[in-house]
Amino acid sequence: MEDNEIPNDTVHPEVRAHINSLVSALGGYSVDSDDDKYKLGDDALEVLRDLKKWIRFYDEKTNRMDVARCLAEANIVCTDLLQILALWPPSDNDSKYRSKIALACYELMVPLTWPIEKDPETMTVNHHRHLPVLQLAQLNYKRAIINFDAAQILNTAIRVALPSMALPIGDRTARDQGIIKLILYFLRNIAMISPPPGVNYEGDESQISRSALIDAFSFQDVFLALLTIASNMGEDFRTEDVIILEILFHLLKRVDSSKLFVSEKQLNKIKTDELTAAMNKEAAMLRSYNKKGPSRHSRFGTMIWVKRENGRTITVSGQDALLDPAARERKMDSTKTFKAPRRARKDEADKELGPPVNLDERARQQLKEFVSDFLDSGFNPLFLHLQRSIDREASHVLESHKAQFFYLVSWFLEAERVRQQANKDQKKPAQPAAEDDVNSFNLVAAVLQPEMIITLNRYLDRAYTDKNWPQLTTVMRCFTQILLTIQEMTDSGNEEDEEIADNLLSNLFYEEKTHDVIASVARTFKDQGFEYLDACTELTHTFLRILEAYSKQNVDMQVRSRRRTRKKKKAKQTEAVAGGGGGGANSDAEEDEDLVNPVSDDDDEADARKAEHTSQERKFNFAQFATRFLPQGVVDTFVKFTHFYHDLSPEQLKRAHRYFYRVAFKHEMGTMLFRLDIISLFYNMIKGPHPLDPSAVGKSVFKEWEELVKQVLRRCTKKLEERPALFVELLFSKEKQTAFYLEYGYEKQTSSGPTNPRPGAELEFKDKMLEKQAQIAIVVGVLLDRNQTEWLEWVKKTLAEAESERRGWEGEQEARRMEETGEVVGLLPEAPYTVIHPSNDKCRTAMFKNPHLRLLMKLVGFERLAPTLDETPDSVWIVPGKMSAYDLKENLDMINKAEFEPPTFEAGELAEDQLRRKSAGNKSAPRKKAAFDDGDDDDILDDGEEPLFAAGGPTARKPTGDRPKKLRRKRMMINSDGEEVEGVREIDDEEAAERARARKQKQLEKLRKIKSEMYVRASDDESDAEADKEFFAREEERRQKAKAAYGEPAKEKEKDKPAGVEKSAWERLLDGDDSEEDDEEAVVERPKLKPQKVAKRGSKRKSDAADLEDDEDVDMDRDDDDEENTADDESEGSSSAASPPPAKRAAKKRKPSKKPVDDDGDEDMQSATQTSDKTVGDKDKGVEEDTDEDMPVAAPVRARPRVRAGFIVDSSDDE
Repeated sequence: MEDNEIPNDTVHPEVRAHINSLVSALGGYSVDSDDDKYKLGDDALEVLRDLKKWIRFYDEKTNRMDVARCLAEANIVCTDLLQILALWPPSDNDSKYRSKIALACYELMVPLTWPIEKDPETMTVNHHRHLPVLQLAQLNYKRAIINFDAAQILNTAIRVALPSMALPIGDRTARDQGIIKLILYFLRNIAMISPPPGVNYEGDESQISRSALIDAFSFQDVFLALLTIASNMGEDFRTEDVIILEILFHLLKRVDSSKLFVSEKQLNKIKTDELTAAMNKEAAMLRSYNKKGPSRHSRFGTMIWVKRENGRTITVSGQDALLDPAARERKMDSTKTFKAPRRARKDEADKELGPPVNLDERARQQLKEFVSDFLDSGFNPLFLHLQRSIDREASHVLESHKAQFFYLVSWFLEAERVRQQANKDQKKPAQPAAEDDVNSFNLVAAVLQPEMIITLNRYLDRAYTDKNWPQLTTVMRCFTQILLTIQEMTDSGNEEDEEIADNLLSNLFYEEKTHDVIASVARTFKDQGFEYLDACTELTHTFLRILEAYSKQNVDMQVRSRRRTRKKKKAKQTEAVAGGGGGGANSDAEEDEDLVNPVSDDDDEADARKAEHTSQERKFNFAQFATRFLPQGVVDTFVKFTHFYHDLSPEQLKRAHRYFYRVAFKHEMGTMLFRLDIISLFYNMIKGPHPLDPSAVGKSVFKEWEELVKQVLRRCTKKLEERPALFVELLFSKEKQTAFYLEYGYEKQTSSGPTNPRPGAELEFKDKMLEKQAQIAIVVGVLLDRNQTEWLEWVKKTLAEAESERRGWEGEQEARRMEETGEVVGLLPEAPYTVIHPSNDKCRTAMFKNPHLRLLMKLVGFERLAPTLDETPDSVWIVPGKMSAYDLKENLDMINKAEFEPPTFEAGELAEDQLRRKSAGNKSAPRKKAAFDDGDDDDILDDGEEPLFAAGGPTARKPTGDRPKKLRRKRMMINSDGEEVEGVREIDDEEAAERARARKQKQLEKLRKIKSEMYVRASDDESDAEADKEFFAREEERRQKAKAAYGEPAKEKEKDKPAGVEKSAWERLLDGDDSEEDDEEAVVERPKLKPQKVAKRGSKRKSDAADLEDDEDVDMDRDDDDEENTADDESEGSSSAASPPPAKRAAKKRKPSKKPVDDDGDEDMQSATQTSDKTVGDKDKGVEEDTDEDMPVAAPVRARPRVRAGFIVDSSDDE
C-alpha cells in the first residue's frame, strides 16, 4: 500500500475493530421475522459489560476519548440501547433478566453522557480532535432520549432504581446505593447537556430546549421521583443531596422566577409591553438618525477637510460629516484606534449560567406546579441537609456545589415571594386556621436560620478573599434575597414573623466584619463581568436601605468589632544622647511599656505581630458606616454599572439613581461626582445623541434621572465659581481629604496623638523570694546601667526631705504628749501624708513612663493619692503617713549602699535580666472576661484556684498530622470611629491563582472518585486465578487441620499454619496492602461471622453458587454514609439505635470461632466448593464468599468497613 493510501484515522484501527465487533454482537433487527422488534444477541449482557470495561480501562485510565468516539460513530445509543430498553414493558417489572439488561444499558449511557471536562492542564491533541464530535453526539443522545416514542426512557430509569429506593436506608446494600446514584447521575447528565457556545447544532433546537426537557420530566414522572427523594432527604437518603442539587440547578438556572407564577393574561401583557418597548426603542433610534440624516442619496460621495486649532487639516469622508461640528468630531473620534494590552481570558459567571431561558406556556405551567410542590414539601429537608453537608466540608461536596447551593437558595426565595404576591393579587381568601400551622415563610425556614447566616457570612468572606468571583456572585445574590425575604416578614403584619425577622436582622448586622466585606466588594470592582457588577450593586443598595431602616427602629443597635488591645509603639523621636544626665532625659522620652529589655530594630514589627485582638461591642452609627460607600472606588463601580443604561431595567436604573442621590445630597459629597467622564455620562443619558427613552424605562424613572442630572450639573457649576482649583480636579479621581476641602473650603481637622496615654509597664522580679534590700539593689543597678542617675538622685533627695519632715513631726508629737501626760507611752498617731513634687516636666514624664523609676518608687513606699482612678501624667504621688522616719531613713540607706556596692550576678547577667513584665509571668492567670461573653461560669473557670485537670491530662494526645501553620497577620484598617479594627485582607493575583489551583486539584480528586464509583459492577469484573488457588489451598489445609484436631480449642488450631503457605494476597489485602493496580475497583465488606449457622446454610450452597453468575455488586463508597450518620444523629435522635447502619455493622471485628466444626458442616462446605468450581470456574467469587464467611479465621484482623480484593463478598447477616 502506498503512503497516500494510508487512512488518517483519528482512532487506532484495532480499537475501532474491537468496538465495532462488540456493537454488532449486541443485537439488531432480524431479517427473517416479520415484526420490526429489536432482537438481543446471545451474549448481550456480557457485551454491555465488555463495552463498559472498554470505557473504564481504556478511555478513563489512559485519559483518551477513543472508545466514546467509536460508540458515537456507531450510534449505539439511538440504534441499540434505546431499542433494548423498549423491550422491557412496564407490565414486566418482575423480570430480573430484563432489569439487569436495562441496568447495564444505563451503566453504559452514564459515561457516554457524562459532562465533558475541559481542563487545559490535562487536555491533549486527542481531546481537541474528539471534543466537537462528542459534544454534538451528546446533543443527539439527549434529543433521542427525551423524544423517544417507543418507550419512556427516563421513566424506565426510575423503574430500575425503584426497588432500591423502596428499601429502608438501613437495609440497603452498597449495590442499592450505587443503583440509586447511577440513575440520578443519568438524570443529571440529561439535564446538564446543552448546546455549547462554539458548536452549531444542525438539528431542531426545540427538541433539546429547556421546555422540551421540562415536558419530558413532567410526562415521565421524573418530577415525582425528585420530590420523593428531596422530601425524604436526611431520613431515607443521605449523599444523594448534591445530585438532586445539580439536577435542580440545571433545570432552573436563568429561568425568570418573576414570570413563573403570573397568570397567562398577565404574562401576555408583560410580553406585549416588552415588544412595545423594543419597537419604541427602534423608532427612537430611527428618529434620531433621520433628524440629522444625509440630504443626498448614497451614490454621492462626500469628503471634506477639517482645519484644527494647530493649523493642521484632517480629511473626513461621509455625508454625516456635513451635519454639525459635533458630528464631525464624533466622526474623527471613531477613526481613532487604541490597542489595549492583551490580557488572559477570564471565565465569567455569565458564561457559566448561559443566556436567559424562554419557556413555552406548557413548560411554564409544568415547572410552576413542580416548584410549588417542591416549596411545599421538599425545600426545607433538602436545603437543611445540604447546608449541614457544606458546613462540615463533606467529602461528596464539590466546590461547584457550594455556588449552586447559594444560587438555588436565592432563586427559590425569589420564587416564594413572587408566589405570595401572586396570591395576594388574585385575592385568594386566607384561612387563619391553616396559617397557624404552616405559614408561607415556614416553607423556606431552613434557610432563615442563624446557622445559615453564619454559613453565608463565612463564604462571603472566603470567596472575596480567594477571589472566587463566580461563587461570590451567587453568595451576594443569596444575601440579597434573604434580606428581601426578611423585609417581607417584617411587613407581613404577623407578630411572630416580625419577631423572627428582627432576630434575623440583628444576627445579620451584628458582625462588623460583614459590613467591611460588603464595602470592600463594592469598592474593589475591576473587570469581573456584568453579572458580578449587577449582584454587587444590588446587594449594596439593599443592604444600605434595610440597615438604615433597622438602625432607625433600634436606636441602641450594637455591633461586634475586632480591635487591638494595645496599639503599635510610635516611632522613636530621636536617638539617645550618650553620657551624663542628658542621656537619661532622652531615654525617658522614648520609654514605653516595652522598655524592660534592650529595644531591637524589629521591635515595632514584633509588637504589631504579637498584638492580641479582642471582640468588643459598640454602638452602631449608620451615618458613620455609610461613609464607607463614599470613596471613589464605590462611585466608579456604580458609574460602570450606569454605563449600561440602555440595557438596564427600571429597577436597576432606580438602584443607581438612589446611590448617586445619597452621595450628592444625603452626604453632601457631590464633589465625588465632579469628574469629566461622570458629567459626560449624566449629560448623555438625558440630552446626548442616545438618551434614555421615557417610554421604555417609564416616565417617572426618566424624570427622576433628569432632575438628578440637573441638580448635579448646577452644583458643579456653582462649585467651579467658588473653588477654581476644581477645574484641575475635574480630570482626576478624588481622595476623601481632597473632596472634603473642595466641598467645604477647609481641610478636615483630625486629632493627633493618643488622648488617654498609658503609664509605663508594671514590672516584677523573676525571683519572688528576694528580700527588700536585694530588690532595691537590683533596681538601683538597672538605673545605673541605663545611665539614669538623675532619677536616682531625685528619689534620694525626696526621701531625705520626707525623712526630715517626718522626724520633725514625730518630735513635735512626742513633745505634746510629754506636756499632757508627763511620759511617752504607746504608739504615735498616723502622720499626714507628704506630697511628692517632681523637679521639672521631664521628671513628671519619667514618673509616668519610666517603669524602673516607678518600681523603685513603689519599693521605697511611694503611693498614688487616688489609686482607684485611672492614672494620668498629672496624678499626685505621696509618702503615706504610715511610714515612719526610721523606715524612710532605712530605705535611703539601702539606696546609698546599693549605689556604692552594685550587685553582681553569675554568667555575666545584668541587673535588668532579673526583671520582667508582670503580665509575662502570669500566663496562667484567668482570662479577663470580655464584654460580649455570656453565662455565669466564673465559678468554674475563673475562680483563681487550681485547674480542674493537670497539664497533659485527659485531653492530651499525640499529634496525628502536620502542625498547623502560623496564622498570618491580618491587615488593620481605621473604621468610621477612628479606631483600629481588623480589616478584610486582600491578596494578590499570584496567591489567588495558587488557591484556585489548590481548590481545582481537590475538586478533581473528588470528581475522579465519584466517576470511578458510579458503576454497578458484576461479580466477575475482576479475577485473580493465582489468588484463588492460594485461597482454596489455604482453606483446604484449614479443613484438614480442623478434622484432625476435632474437639481441641480453637486457639491451639490457630497457632498451626500449613507449611509452605506464605502470606496470601487475600491476607495482604486485609492488612491494607493496596499495591495492586485494580484493587481500587472493588470493595469487600467484612461481615461478622456466625459459625453456628454453618450447618443451616450448608444445604443452600449449590443453589447459591449457581445464582452467583447473575449477581452484581456495587463499589460505592460508604464513607459518606458513615459521615452522614454521624452528622445527622442530632436531628434523628436515637431512631437508629436498635439497628445500626450496615456500614457500622461491617466494621465489627471478626472473632475466631471457639466451637468445633462438625463433620457434616465440613462435608457440605467441601461439596459446595467442588460444585462451584465445576459450575462457574475460578472467576466466580461467590464460593469464596461462602467459604470465607463460614470458616473461622486463624487470627483476628483489624476491622475495616471496606476491604479491597479481586472479588466481592455479600453477607446475609446484615439483613
